[in-house]
Amino acid sequence: MLQNRNLSEEQVLLRETVRKFAEEVIKPKAQELDEKEEFSYSITQQMAEIGLLGAIIPEEYGGSGLDYLSYIIIVEELSRIDSSQAATIAAHNSLGTGPLYYFGNDEQKHKYLPQITSGKLWGFGLTEPEAGSDAGNTMTTAIQDGDDWIINGSKIFITNASTDITLGSTIMTVTGTRPDGKKEYTCFLVENGTPGYSAIPMHNKLMWRSSNTTEITLSDVRVPNSAILGKRGDGFKQMLYTLDRGRLSIAAMGLGLAQGAFESALNYAKQRKAFGQAISNFQANAFKLADIDTGLELARNYLYEVCRMANNNEPITKEGAIAKLYCSELAHISSDHCVQIHGGYGLMKEYEVERYYRDAKLLEIGEGTSEIQRIVIARQIGCFDN
Repeated sequence: MLQNRNLSEEQVLLRETVRKFAEEVIKPKAQELDEKEEFSYSITQQMAEIGLLGAIIPEEYGGSGLDYLSYIIIVEELSRIDSSQAATIAAHNSLGTGPLYYFGNDEQKHKYLPQITSGKLWGFGLTEPEAGSDAGNTMTTAIQDGDDWIINGSKIFITNASTDITLGSTIMTVTGTRPDGKKEYTCFLVENGTPGYSAIPMHNKLMWRSSNTTEITLSDVRVPNSAILGKRGDGFKQMLYTLDRGRLSIAAMGLGLAQGAFESALNYAKQRKAFGQAISNFQANAFKLADIDTGLELARNYLYEVCRMANNNEPITKEGAIAKLYCSELAHISSDHCVQIHGGYGLMKEYEVERYYRDAKLLEIGEGTSEIQRIVIARQIGCFDN
């Protein structure tokens, strides 16, 4: 398979294992879960059992100890079948376990990581009603009170934060003002069930309907000083590092979705007859499919190379933004062409392609919109004066 070029035997086997799981366990239930807007505890538990909840975490904490490329292959293969289940894994690893592993102290790692690699979930509370692309407008505050901190504020569109198996979330707050006059940001580890902490599932979504999306409210939530992730004032740096790597998981979701849509469109075009022949023979359709396949080759090669950079701890701010931008927009194009090739059937829920079409849109918005990615890239190449 072209998808397996330059991969180790272990990575090829991993792809085959996750693909088989996605096709046999997830695919038969994906449409029903989407229609009911239902989070699947059964599928999540099975994903935990095969090590997907702790993909990038070392074995000493109960994880699978995979490199970043192997993790990205997992997300890609899940997204090929169902973006909702892929979102559960991507958000949990990149935004949930990742910051705890990268920035947590030994006590925090040993307390939380074994739980959230074996079946519990963890969220990352960054986005607020008035602070999405403008993360610097964060309004949630944490005020020190002796050895404790009192947190007030709200978060929105937080994945995995309000299931029955959610252990807690990392909450970014404003804890004061720095000497240069800018806000000081600090992240706190807040467990579900803490007094004053409310996590409510959000419904009526266009996309990712069987993943868990949450609105969090914090009203005089008291946490100890030991709940600080890393050091006071490191929150913004932690967020940027987390998002750089998190963009690769969104890119993988875009790549996987684009692959799934492409395969659906190609299979349909070869079977569907019009004017006495398969519609794949018509140049209008053949060119669409050729364009998607070209995009898939370019996207996969680039994303995998950026993952290798991440494995070597090289800076990936620009490269991660490029991968996320290109793969998410490829998913949009691929799903759009897929629906077009299916014609009227592409608009019906009996066909998975309408779900691909809906799910693709979030990839151009979540973890930094396409516009923000272009700003990041432009800044990295020196377009702006400051």
